[in-house]
Amino acid sequence: MPVAVHVRELTADDLDAAWELGRFAFGSDAQRPAHALTAVPGLTRYGAFDDAGRLVGKAVDLHHDQWWTGRAVPAADVGGVAVAPEARGRGVARAMLTALLRGAHERGAAVSALYPTVAAPYRAWGWEAAGVLRTVDLPTALLPRYRPTPHLTVRAGTPADLPAVAALYERVSRHRNGMLTRRGELFDFFAADGALPGDGVTLVEAAGDLVGYATWQRGRGYGADSVLTVDEALATTADAARELVGVLGSWASVAPTLRLCPLDGDAVSTHLPLESAREHERKLWMHRPVDVARAVSARGWPAHASGTVDFTLADPLAEWNTGTWRLTVADGAAELSRISGEADLRLDVRGFALLYAGAARARSVAQAGLLHQSAGVDPGALDLLGAGGPAQLLDYF
Repeated sequence: MPVAVHVRELTADDLDAAWELGRFAFGSDAQRPAHALTAVPGLTRYGAFDDAGRLVGKAVDLHHDQWWTGRAVPAADVGGVAVAPEARGRGVARAMLTALLRGAHERGAAVSALYPTVAAPYRAWGWEAAGVLRTVDLPTALLPRYRPTPHLTVRAGTPADLPAVAALYERVSRHRNGMLTRRGELFDFFAADGALPGDGVTLVEAAGDLVGYATWQRGRGYGADSVLTVDEALATTADAARELVGVLGSWASVAPTLRLCPLDGDAVSTHLPLESAREHERKLWMHRPVDVARAVSARGWPAHASGTVDFTLADPLAEWNTGTWRLTVADGAAELSRISGEADLRLDVRGFALLYAGAARARSVAQAGLLHQSAGVDPGALDLLGAGGPAQLLDYF
């Protein structure tokens, strides 16, 4: 049966108990990172307390921004959700996430993403599966070995190169959907030490300008089980992508396996032998709107998308989203405006998440029972909400 809990933002005095709760939930190492017990800018920690004042649940609102067709959309990405074993199944997580969504709404967030350990509870609270962060293994020897391109320079990166690396990431990511901007206080906090990510960074330059990079971790050994883990490999030209792939392929004699997260359809992936990839890991991610009107108005929209559609939305956790709305899209922008009455298209908030993230078409959403229409009405009209293509995440949080 549900238990009475009080949800509030955690204070410095609560952080030790929150760390222990997370350590037991996720099987973390007992060694605590310094940031776990200090205030961190760019995030809000929530805790649920029972009548005795004991912390029985925690969750974190990460103040990210996500790119959506060229515009940064404020997000409340969720991490670190944990509930004490004695309090599970008693409404604790629902109470925390209700408070988190309300706080995120008040601070101006528009959308939310999370990586679930189990999807069903989050579906009950309005998130829906929108994509998968895939990590694959490739035989390093199968990577094509191109001849060096004369006008390109390859060199090892230094901490002084990190701003250029961040700028190239933005050039690749900003016109996609869902990817983090990696801007803001939270990213600034963790980047303050200026250290290179992983073991090394390989840069590709053209006339002094960065056109490609790979960040990697060497791992251990040089036998048959040795793995080179590429945290990220991005390029803005086909020549730079070929150069990066050639450098990664040069590890074949000492690291027979290359492990990376491919970015769908980017310059580097088009040169990888993905037909030989073996899946190493899959991390499902889920999406939902925090505020549907902001989610629509804040993002960019394809210039060719145009139209109007009315729908009624049901959102049990965020009542400010519930109601009947008119979506108008034109000239690369869109807005939702409230209208009266009940529309012929009735959409569950999970269906909204699927459409907005480009994870499903309206007819599929209807077949899933997340969109209902009056007799004779074409549900495909709501495909307008999904204009812009599927979303993808490249960061795990």
